[in-house]
Amino acid sequence: MRTSRTKRLALGGGTALLLAAALGWPALGQDRPESILPPGFGDPSTPTPAPAPSPSPRTGTTAPVTPAPSAGTAVVQPLPMPGATPTPAATPTPVAVDPAALAEYELPAFARRSLARVGPAGMREGALEGDAFGEADGRYLETLMRRLDAPLPSRWASILLRRALVARLATPGDVNGADFAAERAWLLLRMGESSSARAVVQGVDTGNYTPKLYQVAMNALLATGDPGGLCPLADGGARATGERAWTMAQAMCAALAGEQARANALIKTAGRRKVASGIDLLLARKVVGAGAQGGQAVTIEWDGVDSLNVWRFGLATATGVSIPTALFDTVGRQARYWYALSPSVALGERLASAEAAAAQGVLSSAALVDAYGAVADDDESSAVASGVAQDLRTAYTDRNVDARLSAIRQLWGTGRPDYARLVLTARAAVRVPPAGDRADADWLVASMLSAGLDRTASRWASSVSEGGDGWAMLMLADPDLRQRVSYRQLAGYAGTGNAALKQQFLFAGLAGLGRMSTDDMQRAAEMLDVKIGTETPWTRAIAQAARDSQPGTVALLAAVGMQARDWRGVPPASLYRIVAALRMVGLEGEARMIAAEAIARA
Repeated sequence: MRTSRTKRLALGGGTALLLAAALGWPALGQDRPESILPPGFGDPSTPTPAPAPSPSPRTGTTAPVTPAPSAGTAVVQPLPMPGATPTPAATPTPVAVDPAALAEYELPAFARRSLARVGPAGMREGALEGDAFGEADGRYLETLMRRLDAPLPSRWASILLRRALVARLATPGDVNGADFAAERAWLLLRMGESSSARAVVQGVDTGNYTPKLYQVAMNALLATGDPGGLCPLADGGARATGERAWTMAQAMCAALAGEQARANALIKTAGRRKVASGIDLLLARKVVGAGAQGGQAVTIEWDGVDSLNVWRFGLATATGVSIPTALFDTVGRQARYWYALSPSVALGERLASAEAAAAQGVLSSAALVDAYGAVADDDESSAVASGVAQDLRTAYTDRNVDARLSAIRQLWGTGRPDYARLVLTARAAVRVPPAGDRADADWLVASMLSAGLDRTASRWASSVSEGGDGWAMLMLADPDLRQRVSYRQLAGYAGTGNAALKQQFLFAGLAGLGRMSTDDMQRAAEMLDVKIGTETPWTRAIAQAARDSQPGTVALLAAVGMQARDWRGVPPASLYRIVAALRMVGLEGEARMIAAEAIARA
């Protein structure tokens, strides 16, 4: 297993170690969190964070810290009885408020959520079961999550990992439930799953937040373009972390609550103390101006801005400010996936990001089709987007098979189709009847499998040529295949493109699925030089997780085993281990889809 790449960025008066995939956020797990804000945010004037709450690892709750009233705070006088002559009231003696009593008013006991089980989705919603990580050590799981490079090269591995991370999981006994949720959400963000990350952090009551969860929550809420979501956390985040970003959040939240005078005062103070400057301060001012009584028009110009970060992304998308395309090249690919999920951004502006997100598994095939369906009904859509939408409509609805095929080919373009377009046309490919003379049979099979339509794709088994890519994918993906693939058949496979790697992937997938005899497996492993018997700490870990019936741990370790920019960087021997382990824990469907995807994308 290799650790994630790192880089250093200046944040105010110092530096913070960042994961390479991150957009300006410090490494988690440090003793004292550092600022997430970009260069130009100065040191806070009074950086004295309160001690972090320390709930018990699984079920404890912590009463919120109540700040003492500031000097000059007005005391509310009681109303006089009807008919009585009002008399000046004596200055009351301040009465200490029991934090436990205050907490009861803020969140009644029956409404509080335990840290013993955190997550937004159950099996009915498609997530893995709550005990998917079994008795695995929580600190070990957190380390794996934190060091994992994301996004992954595999659409189906990404979907499976998301299903594990969003599950209503039992918190391991040796970690804090809020911190465990933070690690899950942080990984989801790096995968591009901004909405899922937000759902995970919002599954923890604010009274149970830890400094780590405050950090990740701000990231998640900005990645979803929701500065208003910071408001229940702003005061607690400022106390717990000392982060300068929470100072700005307090100003924005005051405006969103209609306290415009307070918001303006906080923004002016922040600017005077150099807490923020440049476009970062302007974006915060724009949010303040958008408040109920804002009445301010702030123009955002990106001239001179040479990088994007989560602060700029979140506030720009929240206020409808278009982000220059070139700035997305300064950050990880996950930012484009966040953009695809941003409802405040015009649909026409995020279609390219939506295609990238669909190829990654962040969006489904149906969601991508719906996006183009909405564009088709929009008179203001670009000519290119309208053309794609029209071709897609023809591919799905035309009564003539040749017309549908022609539209599908138009969407794929010349040469090798982009994987996102295969996802886009998956259900259109279903409407093409199998025939042995289809020149695009292999790609039609790949398109259907990109959306998991395995049984439909299997109808093409007698229409694809043995030894071609379509045949190889069906030998891996067919859920009802009973025959074993022989060494002779494997040796005769001549895939297009990177044929040697594809042959290794085909062998790895077949061996992991148990679709070759032992003798043929050994012979093929030697011929193709795929060392499926080699043991490493990672192979032992994923095999042990499979034996312990931990599908969540297997999914996480599978992601660890395929950390690469694309499928060409994934070792075939790792694919064998991944497929075998997934099959062993009852995730054979996912194993088949991952193996078939390797052929389609290598």
